[in-house]
Amino acid sequence: MNQLQSHLLGFASLSFALLAALPARGASLQQVNQSEWGVDGLPSYVNMYIYVPDELATKPPIVVAPHHCQGNGRGTFSEMSSLVSIANTSGFIMIFPEATGQNCWDAGSTRSLKHDGGGDTGAIVQMVRYTLAKYDGDAGRVYSVGGSSGGIMTEALLGVYPDVFMAGVSLMGVPCGCWAEGYNDVTGMGNSAQWSGPCGGGNVTKTGQQWGDLVRSYYPGYTGHRPRLQHWHGTADTILSYKNMAEDVKEWTNVLGLNETPDGTDTPEAGTTRQFWKSSCGYTVYEAFSMEGVGHSVPFDGPAVAAYFGLDRVGGQDPETAACPGAVPGGDTGGAGGAGGAGGAGGAGGATGAGGAGGATGAGGAGGVMEGGAGGTAGSGGAIGTGSGGANGQVASSGADGSTGGESASSGCSCALGDDARGSGAQAGLLLAALGLLLGRSKRRPR
Repeated sequence: MNQLQSHLLGFASLSFALLAALPARGASLQQVNQSEWGVDGLPSYVNMYIYVPDELATKPPIVVAPHHCQGNGRGTFSEMSSLVSIANTSGFIMIFPEATGQNCWDAGSTRSLKHDGGGDTGAIVQMVRYTLAKYDGDAGRVYSVGGSSGGIMTEALLGVYPDVFMAGVSLMGVPCGCWAEGYNDVTGMGNSAQWSGPCGGGNVTKTGQQWGDLVRSYYPGYTGHRPRLQHWHGTADTILSYKNMAEDVKEWTNVLGLNETPDGTDTPEAGTTRQFWKSSCGYTVYEAFSMEGVGHSVPFDGPAVAAYFGLDRVGGQDPETAACPGAVPGGDTGGAGGAGGAGGAGGAGGATGAGGAGGATGAGGAGGVMEGGAGGTAGSGGAIGTGSGGANGQVASSGADGSTGGESASSGCSCALGDDARGSGAQAGLLLAALGLLLGRSKRRPR
């Protein structure tokens, strides 16, 4: 055996040892059959996709991410890839529900707007219950985030199931119950199926008391903790009118027992105005962000969402629970997720979920998502693929305002397999590069 062969043999042994030591990345988006997670009476068209990172946190939190109109689970997984990336490091689980073959989510029928009444909301909550049981999840740290129809569904979930959800982020959503006005309870992909023209057009107005009573009627007798909410809306939105923002303020301030006059107003960045309201313990529990001149294309910012939910780090408590001991679903003081102390006080993770300048615009096609910087609220261009309104105001899957930039919203298996491909490619590249270096040195060795 010559010297070169000896070097190569030794390097090969070392390489195999290094490869064996590298962690396997097997996490990918998986569909779970309704026969496994469902119960009788749920809509057959609602399907469940779940992303479980390789390394789960102890009692992992759960984030539900309902899609926009004519969207799907895999597309939303791609659109929210920045949040998925944080899940890989913080160890929380993401559920991507899918209303397969439907125009939009049902957030307007009697069955969906009744606690344990079934419907699309009931199906999503059943996914949460299944995930909590299967992965020993933290029932005190369940969240929802979505844009357009996903934002509408997020507000419906928080209103109808306050015992399940701790907080939500609604991008271009509407008040819980608004979608019931003139709701077209027709399934399928028709232009106006699952659509509410009066609500979408901003023509549903109520007093704060009327909105609050409506929400409370969906779960009669419930007196426990109510979820906190961030609502983002563009002032130039013509698909889901910006007028819904004022109604949203009236509803959630009443539901949360707050005065309609905000505790403060600020400008986290140029063109964005934030109004905020604090609970009796001083923690910000409702925020309304108005984005000047923005249409139906509010950007999605994964790092800001994670910070708002307190998921930008491993472990700990929900930031509201830490700041206000006992603030867990159901109002329990000893419920899941721990009450008081362990996570420290002060609302770590940021009350506003925003701040700083907008992040850089990502690359990608129309209908993708702009990703802001770690502390930013919005960059330029790119938005959740919420789409343009048709004859009846429905939302299509292409870019709403011709926005570009952001991550591609395309679906397919490639988005779920990216980590595996990149991991194996990097390992192979390391081996080949080292072999090349060793061979190059042997050629240059003095005779």
